[in-house]
Amino acid sequence: MVQLTINQERVSIDAPPDTPLLWAIREKLNLTGTKFGCGIAQCGACTVHLDGQPVRSCVMPLSAAAGRTVTTVEGLMKTTAGKALEGAWNEAQAPQCGYCQSGQLMSAAHLLSTATKPLSRTEILDAMSGNLCRCGTYNQIASAVAIAQKTLTGGKA
Repeated sequence: MVQLTINQERVSIDAPPDTPLLWAIREKLNLTGTKFGCGIAQCGACTVHLDGQPVRSCVMPLSAAAGRTVTTVEGLMKTTAGKALEGAWNEAQAPQCGYCQSGQLMSAAHLLSTATKPLSRTEILDAMSGNLCRCGTYNQIASAVAIAQKTLTGGKA
């Protein structure tokens, strides 16, 4: 049994310690917002936050999360930042097929949580470049991140 906190809830997961965190989240906890994309930590669809830092859950063993705090997209959507991102995503018409969106949202949330100044479009695109989008909605995603930053800062971004 591996114990950790997921979306502010203490859980015990009965799985081998080398099970990828992604599969423990999806199969054992039925939190299916986090997606499997490439399986080699390159596309970002599986991004979750581990102790506040974005990680690729498809290659992280469950044992590495033991005793730590994981936030999935389901947990993010319950926060002020998640709600701001969701509204901005809709306003900018960022979702297309939607497959990459959970990872994009997790990366955007981390970016916004660490931003100390208004972000330029180039800074947003650079920071989000580790997440692949099959539909190519990078411009809409960048717009959504900018909208969310303005929402979270009261229009000061």
